[in-house]
Amino acid sequence: MFDWAKQILKRFQPPPNWRVPVIILAGIFTGTGLFVFYTSRAWSYVSDDPATCVNCHIMRTQYVTWHHSSHREHATCNDCHVPHDNIVRKYYFKANDGLRHATIFTLNTYPQTIYMHKPGQRVVQENCIRCHGNLTAMVKANVDLDAILAGNGKRCWDCHRDVPHGTVKSLSATPYGTAPVPKTDTPNWLKKLIK
Repeated sequence: MFDWAKQILKRFQPPPNWRVPVIILAGIFTGTGLFVFYTSRAWSYVSDDPATCVNCHIMRTQYVTWHHSSHREHATCNDCHVPHDNIVRKYYFKANDGLRHATIFTLNTYPQTIYMHKPGQRVVQENCIRCHGNLTAMVKANVDLDAILAGNGKRCWDCHRDVPHGTVKSLSATPYGTAPVPKTDTPNWLKKLIK
């Protein structure tokens, strides 16, 4: 009945003298994967909680400036920085951007000044228009997504520079701002060993 499944398993089964090392390596990889999943708080990235964005301390300035803006009462980070036209695009963009951010953070290659990359700029512009479309219909300020993508026109933040993050760009620009601090995942026995 399940001969095809047995054939597949047999094809991937290591020779008898390799089984123990393969099981040990599989355990190491599984344990490492679960540890990384836990320490990176990977489950939190599915939510819309702005505190998630401060899992990486480099986003502290963006969190603090958003927290003191008028957008705090009406929009989370994902409301502006993630597409909302369909759920597949939303989670694809979120996963892609999250992996990009995690790689930059892990490899310590983030710049001192944070700027949005082109796909992020497009999404933020789409979301400005999505929420404030009634205003852009009344104001003829050359704010048109197609024109912007073609290299013409203005993006919303060309005029509204202080919304919602202000002109703050440097990682050290808000030294006294408070942001949620993620709890440490280092076990007590390891803390004692490190001291």
